[in-house]
Amino acid sequence: MNSIMRPHVFINVAASADGRISDESRRQIRISCEEDMQRVDRLRAESDAIVVGIGTVLSDDPRLTVKSQALREERVKNGRTPNPLRVVVDSRARTPLNARVLDGEAETLVAVSDLADEERVAALREKASVFVAGQEKVDLRALMEYLYSIGVRRVMVEGGARLNHSLIAEGLVDEIMVYYGGMIIGNGPCIADGPSFKPPVPLELVRVSRLGSGVLAVWKVLADKS
Repeated sequence: MNSIMRPHVFINVAASADGRISDESRRQIRISCEEDMQRVDRLRAESDAIVVGIGTVLSDDPRLTVKSQALREERVKNGRTPNPLRVVVDSRARTPLNARVLDGEAETLVAVSDLADEERVAALREKASVFVAGQEKVDLRALMEYLYSIGVRRVMVEGGARLNHSLIAEGLVDEIMVYYGGMIIGNGPCIADGPSFKPPVPLELVRVSRLGSGVLAVWKVLADKS
C-alpha cells in the first residue's frame, strides 16, 4: 500500500468473554461496567474525531459526545471544541435525518460513496458536512487522509464490527482496546466481522488490567500500515 498522511487510529470496543459485541439482533447490549464507561468518556475527550459505521447509527442511535461536563470544559480550556468531530461512514447516505449524531450538539461529517442518492446527500448537507469518496463503498484511506488534512490527529473508532474489519483490512488501525465484560453472549457479531484475514493480523499485547467487573486489553497492530 502507498503510505498516506493519516491520524493515529484506535478501535475501542466492549466485548463479552467469548468475543461478541452484541447478539444476533445486532442491538446494543450493555457490556461495559461503570469504570469502563468513564474510561471511554475520557478517550472521547482525548480524541479529535469519533468514527462509527452506519450500522451503529441505525441500531444504537448514539450521540457520540463527551458526557462529562468537566471533560468538555477541559477541552475548551485547551482551545478545542467541547466535543470531538463525529464521523459516520455511510456509503449509501442512509443516516436518518433525526439521528442523534445530527442534533447539532457537535460537528458531524458524513462520509458517503458515489453511489449515494443525490437527494439524500443534499438533505444531509443541511445538517452536517458531507465527504464523498469511493465508487460503491466509502474509500476509507481517502477519508483518513482527509481527516488528517483538516487537523484530525487522533481518531477513536467505536464500531461497528464491519467497519472495524474494513479498517483493519486496509491497514488503517494502530491500536485495538478491548474491554471484556463478565458474560457469555453466544451467537452474534465479533470484534471484527468479515472474511478471515489470511494470514491473521498479528497483534502485540501492550497491557492488560482488571477494570471493574471485567478486563481491559490493549493491543498494538503489527500488520503493515499505511
